[in-house]
Amino acid sequence: MNYDLKVISWIILIVAIVLEVSGTISMKLSDGFTKIVPIIAMLTFYAFGLSLLALSLKTIEVSVAYAVWSGLGTALIAIVGFVWFKEPFTVVKLLSLCLIIMGVVGLNLGSTSH
Repeated sequence: MNYDLKVISWIILIVAIVLEVSGTISMKLSDGFTKIVPIIAMLTFYAFGLSLLALSLKTIEVSVAYAVWSGLGTALIAIVGFVWFKEPFTVVKLLSLCLIIMGVVGLNLGSTSH
C-alpha cells in the first residue's frame, strides 16, 4: 500500500471525527430540535463526517477506523462538554476516557496491514 495514501486516509478520518463532534455539538445547541440553524448544521456535519468515514475505509481496516472514530469522538465531545457546556468533571470520567483511548490505541497496534 502506498504510504502517502495511508496518511491521507488517516487525515480524512481525523477530519471526519471533527465533523462528527461538530454535529454532536450542533445537536446540543439545537435545544431538543427547536432551533433550525443548529439542526441544519448537525445534519450537514453528520452527512459529511459519515461520507469521509466511508472514504477512509478504503485503506483503513473497519475495526480500527470505527474504534478511532467512536473512541476519539467520545473523548473529544467529553472534553467539549467539560469545557464549553460546564458539565461535571470527575476522576471516574477521566479514567474512563483514558481507557477508551487505550483501547483505540490497542486496536490500532493490533491491526494488520493490507
